[in-house]
Amino acid sequence: MASSSSQNKPETINLNDTPSVMPEVWRPYFLSPNGPVSVTDSVMLNGVTATAVAAGLCTPEDAKVLAGRTDPQIINDSLALTIQCAATVSNMGRRLHVRNLEVKTLRSQVTILQRLLKESKKKVGEVKEGEQKAEGACGFLCR
Repeated sequence: MASSSSQNKPETINLNDTPSVMPEVWRPYFLSPNGPVSVTDSVMLNGVTATAVAAGLCTPEDAKVLAGRTDPQIINDSLALTIQCAATVSNMGRRLHVRNLEVKTLRSQVTILQRLLKESKKKVGEVKEGEQKAEGACGFLCR
């Protein structure tokens, strides 16, 4: 009988494992010398894939700009782009955090409003019941 800890153990992923079917093409314009970059390729583990993806991120206008620059200038531009990307991701994270807080606030407001609506419906029911009793009593007394 297997223990519960061995059943809950996550499977390890072998990045060197070759798929039995052709992997899905991630982006057709990220072409490496080995063909299009697929979902099983790794930018972190393969320099050729990283180069293909980085090259695919540059627009033709970027290529024109980079063609006239020296290697140190290109390195500086690359560092500046990396910083801009990190700042953009950080800003997106902050926006998502703020949006998440807004959603939590709205959810609590919805819960409060639902409770108030339920209480109001209960009071309306009680008032209608009281009116019916009053009409019945009036009908009995007014005869």
